[in-house]
Amino acid sequence: MPDEWSDQDYAWRQDLGAYDVGSPVVYAGNVFLLVSRPDKNEISLQAFSLANGKRLWSTDYPHPQHRLHTRNTFASSTPAVDEESIFAAWSNPEHTYLKCFDHQGKEVWSRDFGTWQSQHGFGTSPRIVGSMVLLFNSQQADQLKPGQRAGKSRMIAVDRTTGKTVWEKPLKTTRSCYGVPAIYESPSGVTQVIAADTGHGLFGLDLKTGNSLWNLEVFKMRCCSTPLIVGDIAIGSSGSGGGGNHLVAVRIPKSSEQRPHEVYRIERAAPYVPTPVVKDGLLFMVDDKGIASCIDAATGDQIWQKRVGGNHGASPIVVGDKLLLISLDGRATILRAEKTFQQIGQFDLGGPVGATPAFADGRLLLRVGNDLVCLSGKSI
Repeated sequence: MPDEWSDQDYAWRQDLGAYDVGSPVVYAGNVFLLVSRPDKNEISLQAFSLANGKRLWSTDYPHPQHRLHTRNTFASSTPAVDEESIFAAWSNPEHTYLKCFDHQGKEVWSRDFGTWQSQHGFGTSPRIVGSMVLLFNSQQADQLKPGQRAGKSRMIAVDRTTGKTVWEKPLKTTRSCYGVPAIYESPSGVTQVIAADTGHGLFGLDLKTGNSLWNLEVFKMRCCSTPLIVGDIAIGSSGSGGGGNHLVAVRIPKSSEQRPHEVYRIERAAPYVPTPVVKDGLLFMVDDKGIASCIDAATGDQIWQKRVGGNHGASPIVVGDKLLLISLDGRATILRAEKTFQQIGQFDLGGPVGATPAFADGRLLLRVGNDLVCLSGKSI
């Protein structure tokens, strides 16, 4: 990744017709993403050639406009892709869809999990795990307006081939939370689904059955970021647009006889929406108000902390030895992903950015304003 670039350095650019915060996914030479068209009351799954940006197909669905948080968009979810299928999710107040597509954009199956109750709208993404697809369906019960009904929260696992429910774990409904579940292989041989929400804190479920294995109530506010696993530590964050953010690390119990316990807690410059990233035991994060930090992921000890500026929603990513941060107004900051703070570039991308970038096959994919752009070749 270069220290700086401009519009002339992009290999290609595609006008998507709308600004969205769902991220692109790269697989087998193609780029997949959800695109909303509020002006047409539509949402679509689209595919592009990674090589030249050609739109390969678009599978479109009606999608009514409804209330969202000002920073949310109708296509705020990121598809999950592997060699066989593409899985995508979206919602409106009456329907919560999880759909499976083949690589030509043909719908294979569709599930509707019913109403969605949230102050802020939809925002979680599906995850493929072996023969199953997981969807964290976390909804709202707190802070409802008169006449609104509490939602029904649950973790859902479906068969990836048929879409039939494998298991469904009811969860305490408090505030809508949005992180994608993490997967942890425990020493006992049980594969765990690790998630974070207001009602349970950080918690683990048995992947095969959905049964609860453990939880530690460490959060009192909404969880937007995705939990991370570093060794036997689960890391999550919680907060609000008004502050009070905190990041917590919890030791995952090795067996049913043990209990989880808090390893460390960070309350200064902790992220609310952006998910941290880990490289070589270092956890890099940026809070929503533009303070970047590096901590020891195992101990929580702060290594450095600097203000880079701007308000942030996209998560930082690591490309090689560089850390890329992009603010909501489209200002890119490039730092060394190292123990010593070093800013090596800061520049304007020319439009707002709320989606986390994707890097694959030597190419960087970004949603800038209404466009999908690709940085590649000599520029990388």
